[in-house]
Amino acid sequence: MKFPIDIKEYQPLTFNLSKSKLTKDQKEQLKTNIDLCRDIIVFFTGYASAKGVSGHTGGAYDITPEALIVEAFIRGESNIYPTLFDEAGHRVALQYLLAALNPEKGMKMEDLLHYREYKSGLPGHPEVNEKLGVDFASGRLGHMWADINGVAERTKQKVVLFCSDGAQQEGNNAEAARQAVAANLPVVLIVDDNNVTIEGFPKDYLPGFDAAKTLEGHGMKVLTITTGKKEEDLDALYETIRSAFLAKEPIAIVHKREMAHGIPEVAGKSKGHDAVSPGVAIEYLKKHNHAKAIQTIESAVKVEDPVKTNDPKAYRSSSVDTASCRKMFGQALAEIMKKKGPEGRKKIMVYSADLGESTGVNAIQKEFPERYISGGIMERTLFLRAAGFGSEHGCQGVFATFAVFGSEMLSSEIQMAALNKRNALCHFSHAGVDWMADDTCHFGVNLSFIDAHLPEESSIKMYFPADALQMQEIVNSVYDDEGLRFIFSTRSDTPFVLDEEGKKIHDTGYKFTPGKDEIIREGKDGYIVTYGEMLYRCLDAVTQLKEQGIDIGLINKPTLNAIDETMIKKVGASKLVVFVETQNEKSGFGNNYAKALLQNGLTPKFLHLASVRPGKGGIWEHIPHQDLDPQSIIKKIKEAHTKK
Repeated sequence: MKFPIDIKEYQPLTFNLSKSKLTKDQKEQLKTNIDLCRDIIVFFTGYASAKGVSGHTGGAYDITPEALIVEAFIRGESNIYPTLFDEAGHRVALQYLLAALNPEKGMKMEDLLHYREYKSGLPGHPEVNEKLGVDFASGRLGHMWADINGVAERTKQKVVLFCSDGAQQEGNNAEAARQAVAANLPVVLIVDDNNVTIEGFPKDYLPGFDAAKTLEGHGMKVLTITTGKKEEDLDALYETIRSAFLAKEPIAIVHKREMAHGIPEVAGKSKGHDAVSPGVAIEYLKKHNHAKAIQTIESAVKVEDPVKTNDPKAYRSSSVDTASCRKMFGQALAEIMKKKGPEGRKKIMVYSADLGESTGVNAIQKEFPERYISGGIMERTLFLRAAGFGSEHGCQGVFATFAVFGSEMLSSEIQMAALNKRNALCHFSHAGVDWMADDTCHFGVNLSFIDAHLPEESSIKMYFPADALQMQEIVNSVYDDEGLRFIFSTRSDTPFVLDEEGKKIHDTGYKFTPGKDEIIREGKDGYIVTYGEMLYRCLDAVTQLKEQGIDIGLINKPTLNAIDETMIKKVGASKLVVFVETQNEKSGFGNNYAKALLQNGLTPKFLHLASVRPGKGGIWEHIPHQDLDPQSIIKKIKEAHTKK
């Protein structure tokens, strides 16, 4: 498919620091370039939205003027490092567009039509791709500044980092700022201060926080531009960026503006952070006379689950209907809080790290706003705050974020809370790899890092329900327990697991017992042990294997960090044990299970099927990409069965 927006009006500019102002021709061409780039960003992110792979529009749209000015100075000056680093991965649409517009890089305009698709090389957060011309991986929000400090120290060049008022909330940036000032590093920050994050508006949920004043407090020189709800003043932007490049010290430009100004349906709203809907994109493109782009969006086809495409009967023995475990966490918690009554609720406080809707705890924000803290993008301190709230018997701090942040960023804080014998209930959603369009840097595949406290004193318990009904029961069961409890869910919805009579296993009558594994299917030739989003996939594999004469049983292990001594003896007495999970093969729970088998003198043939490779973008495709789809599991089991 040919790219539907003509780029012939785009002309790369070259600026020199010796010139204090834009010429008339430069300004006109810069405005043309900005408008064209913004139109393209709205188009291909809206097209991705129409296909169901989602994405992000507003951040990339916002910083286009600054990025094009910086890029023009890079062309004209040798002392500016030739990479536009950005610590906000959700602005990656602009990185991809600039690569496509650069004839020296391998990306083509047509590649943008596959933004966030599987094996396109354009995942939701940038990852180094020399072939396509992607120069850096942004990783998680607020993790790049310290890295570019080192680049500046090595090269002595001016190094530019695009930042945001959201990213500036992360603690890493405070340390990086102090280091940049102390070493007088030649870094230039451009902060998009649009007062919008995923969950709301920093001025509302963080009164007193000001990105510019915070940077000044660390010793940074700060230049402020206030655009507000107007179009950018390109002369002022040029002159401010030029001044920053001429500065003799680390410097930050803080640009206060309305998010997605020019897209009225989402301007100044949290929705501007996400990919614009197809309808919003079409309305915008109508105003900008891009008929072919509109036709392309209207012709978009939803990305389908390749497992279902290849096998229409896939996910046998599970329900057709699906539900969200992450949403159920919030719903179950809200019901508990209702039953506690006004006095009981005073002993509960829920803390969200800017991800209330994604983690489901916005249900508490709606029902009991007085017991809900929208705490911004500060995972470490919010977890400790929740744990501190739970420092008295009967009090419950609840904390919610993504699994990758909770497991890989909070390890030290979790051990601190364990040492202090705190009580906290944590929900870490987006665990594993399923539907993880933001790709490798957002994979929640190292959950075992959480349970690093010494076993004789550890109060850490970890639970991963298989469907929404089991999530509801687990929340109800462990809510009043003491210690640190972690409940996980995936970004993806899951079907309900069925018994052999076709009834939902976790429906009425089901009782969850912490630490106990559950028999889903009996087997004579071996067992699969699994949990979470892999249970229904493994149930499909088991169902097919039984039909083919290989009688494999299935065990659900919803408590991740405890060994059920009775069940492991039953499973370990069989000929074959296959532990299946989407966790990192190196740190997954299958390793501890294998150790427990040996410690019990059990030596069945053992397979550990887990995540082993970086992502390649996409939504549904992550599971088969790791060879964890039902057919891949069947293949591995057949190979092991025939070799016995």
